[in-house]
Amino acid sequence: MQSPYNQELEDRLVRYAAIDSQSDENSPSTPSTDIQMNMLRLLETELNGLGAEDVQLTDYGVVLATIPGTAAEPDAPTIGLLAHVDTAPQFNATGVKPRVIKGYNGGDITFPDDQSLVLSPQDHPYLGEKVGHDIITASGTTLLGADDKAGVAILMTMTQHLLTNPDIPHGPIRIAFTPDEEIGRGVDKPLAKDLAADFAYTLDGGEVGEIEFESFSADRAVITITGVSIHPGLAKEKMVNATHLASKIVQTLPQATMTPEVTDDREGFIHVTDMVGGSSQMIVKLILRDFELDGLAAKGDLLQQVCTAVGASEPRAEIKCEIHPQYHNMRYWLEKDMTPVELARQACHSLAIEPISVPIRGGTDGSRLTEFGIPTPNIFTGM
Repeated sequence: MQSPYNQELEDRLVRYAAIDSQSDENSPSTPSTDIQMNMLRLLETELNGLGAEDVQLTDYGVVLATIPGTAAEPDAPTIGLLAHVDTAPQFNATGVKPRVIKGYNGGDITFPDDQSLVLSPQDHPYLGEKVGHDIITASGTTLLGADDKAGVAILMTMTQHLLTNPDIPHGPIRIAFTPDEEIGRGVDKPLAKDLAADFAYTLDGGEVGEIEFESFSADRAVITITGVSIHPGLAKEKMVNATHLASKIVQTLPQATMTPEVTDDREGFIHVTDMVGGSSQMIVKLILRDFELDGLAAKGDLLQQVCTAVGASEPRAEIKCEIHPQYHNMRYWLEKDMTPVELARQACHSLAIEPISVPIRGGTDGSRLTEFGIPTPNIFTGM
């Protein structure tokens, strides 16, 4: 059955996706970029316009709002619903031109701004299941940003629907729009108290029916290699080239068994994301991922051992390896009380949707929020 809010949802996603709101892991500020504030202030204004209560933009960059409860039961739980406004920093998201493909015909999708790109159901079988659906993509030179503008659009459309239909019974609902999820900094500790929910859901998943309660545990690592700099014409037995040592560290790591391109399912990885610098100094950035904490710790130990070994081979260099926690597998807490997961599954069944639960090879704001005391599984948006 077609929802009367389909067009509203489409319009919101197209409008939000066109707003550049990338995060920046190199920035120390919160949010990490000013452009995220443009999106957050827009949502604050729109929530006030819809008549939401308790609308605020916190000093740590989260927009909060309340949809008052309408249920007769005074003890109805308060449910939190979250989506993040930032988009991934790994690819261009400036000048996004969303395009709507009405009534998808099941064939290859091409892109007007890059004719070499093709989105094919042969490569993405899930796309082949959406014949007749409307598909929204970017134009070929940018991210679309459906992660997580789709979640933002859904929550705003739901807010409009519930506020204009107060006869629908529900408990109090707390809305939160967060920044910096893509760089693992989307949930500051105060959010758990300020959200004031019994449990919550992040709307940040893909395939219809996905209800996820297990994520990676994650650390990030920064290796700083300082060599010995001297004019190359006078360098014999004096220069220590930091780029050579950085390359040696990367090559010493287990390429065949522990990188993203050779792992799947429940296998973790060590992923080199950036190498910047020159012969005098190099900075190598990595992310470490595993579903189990002991596996994550083992990857950190391995990285430290490699750095120590390469450093021992050239004692004139300084090699510093720093590992910083990002988030932990939310399963450790949710498996103790699966109530929010079971409620989401029941809701799917009531709509003839088959629920799917698979481990997230990534993380969500729910990973950190669950750790801070609010059980928060992740549910699908269709992106």
